[in-house]
Amino acid sequence: MNGVESVDIGCPYCGETIEILIDCSVHKQSYIEDCEVCCRPIDIGVVLDESGSPVVTPAREDDQ
Repeated sequence: MNGVESVDIGCPYCGETIEILIDCSVHKQSYIEDCEVCCRPIDIGVVLDESGSPVVTPAREDDQ
């Protein structure tokens, strides 16, 4: 699968579920995206599994 896929994640700060868009043309990526509820920076890690589906790992920016 190549293209953009919508994924729901839980914010590691406030716990709210938010929707993010993942570019599935990149096998492994990491970037910062602000939570649309609490506005805190989430460190988003993404890898594509064997079937091309994104596996998303959200983390607090201060956990690094």
